Amino acid sequence: MKPWDIYTWEFPDVEAHPAVILGTETRLANKPKVNVLFCSTKRASRGAEATEVVLDEADGLDWETLCKCDLIFAVPKEQLTRKRGAVTLERRRQIAERVIRSLGLAGL
Repeated sequence: MKPWDIYTWEFPDVEAHPAVILGTETRLANKPKVNVLFCSTKRASRGAEATEVVLDEADGLDWETLCKCDLIFAVPKEQLTRKRGAVTLERRRQIAERVIRSLGLAGL
């Protein structure tokens, strides 16, 4: 398990969805929980909003999928199943920028 990997997780009140892992390799190696972002499982039928990034086959997913960057979940590592892929470098930058903006961290 590494930062930017995409696994499956049973998000609260919804079925299993792709989850993008955020954090450092040190945190992943030493802590029981990891931070993840929620991704939809339905084909993206619209463009990404300001708080989203579109992921696709290049990232290991089956089709265009919206990754929501405005809410981070803390997940026990053992609940993450089935590695789907890893976010591409360009989309990592997009996700990082949207997380910073969505959480209001850019104005510090």
